[in-house]
Amino acid sequence: VQLQASGGGLVQAGGSLRVSCAASGGTFSNYGMGWFRQAPGKEREFVAAISWSGGSTYYADSVKGRFTISRDNAKNTVYLQMNSLKPEDTAVYYCAVDRTGWGRTTRGDYDYWGQGTLVTVSS
Repeated sequence: VQLQASGGGLVQAGGSLRVSCAASGGTFSNYGMGWFRQAPGKEREFVAAISWSGGSTYYADSVKGRFTISRDNAKNTVYLQMNSLKPEDTAVYYCAVDRTGWGRTTRGDYDYWGQGTLVTVSS
């Protein structure tokens, strides 16, 4: 499975951005998908996840109410809509595949990772 993340960039605090992750080489509709992020000097952390059908979603407390994860199985793509961005959201954002389909919240539960896309939020 190959994952290609895109859509990162520079945005002012309070602004919005949507990042995307296109998958190929597998059966996307079977997979749970997750977004993680890694800020400079910090560990990679869970952001959001979605089950194979899109029926279940999960969020880190730090982004709940501001970020929305969604998927389009016809396009083999998962999205992360980020609103009310804060400087502390600055990080490289990675998408990942959970082959069980659940869309879990722990980094070790994910099998394939994309290359990441950088999101920078200026104050």
